[in-house]
Amino acid sequence: MGSEQPLEGHTVRRFDGELNQLHLLSLEMGGLVLNQIQQVLTAMQSKDLQQCRMVIERDREVNQLELKLDDGVITVIARRGPVARDLRAVMALSKIVTDLERIGDEAARIAHICLAVYDNVRSDPSHLLLRDVHNMGRMVVGMVRESLLALDDLDGVRARRMMVEGGDLEQEFQAGFRRLVTYIMEDPRNVGHAINAVLACKALERIGDHARSIAEYVVYLREGEDLRHSRPEDLSHSGVLEANARGR
Repeated sequence: MGSEQPLEGHTVRRFDGELNQLHLLSLEMGGLVLNQIQQVLTAMQSKDLQQCRMVIERDREVNQLELKLDDGVITVIARRGPVARDLRAVMALSKIVTDLERIGDEAARIAHICLAVYDNVRSDPSHLLLRDVHNMGRMVVGMVRESLLALDDLDGVRARRMMVEGGDLEQEFQAGFRRLVTYIMEDPRNVGHAINAVLACKALERIGDHARSIAEYVVYLREGEDLRHSRPEDLSHSGVLEANARGR
């Protein structure tokens, strides 16, 4: 990558400030949704229903930040009429904000599922039924964290690497789904908890998709390359493996 910083270097310094403010707000929003995911996964392990309700309530704060960022994007476009790399940066940040808001929605969805699992008169699910939720949760937290670090530094190499390393999430979901079906076949009484586990895993898979999307927009913002329909195996030949070998 070159040394040019996409959000700086304008004749009008106020424009630099406006773009940097959008960048900082998007990172603040990212920190909120990452915390939401971590909280809800911890709540599911500890059966903390109050923490689940806090995750749901906090989604309002995420939504308010989305509205603030949307207003900021519209203001920058109206005042500055950005073109070329500036317009690319503004549009990429706008798309990233949408992905972050949807990650918050999925975290709240998992919190609702957690309430359905534990806030009832039925017996709690066994550890085996929720094993895949916890495994996928760890993967997803890592993906979201890496995408946000790439966004923080506007690091296209790091973003590409996350996209390659996060490519196993769909396979993990399919494997978990097969295991849950087996548990249902062994004991039909597991069906209710198994359905909730599948729904939680599906929400985590969607969070992983949004984390990948954020990484794609970081690459687009930084390098101008659109990777939205690329596959992990294609990315492995676009400089990521070479960067890994150099210890980047």
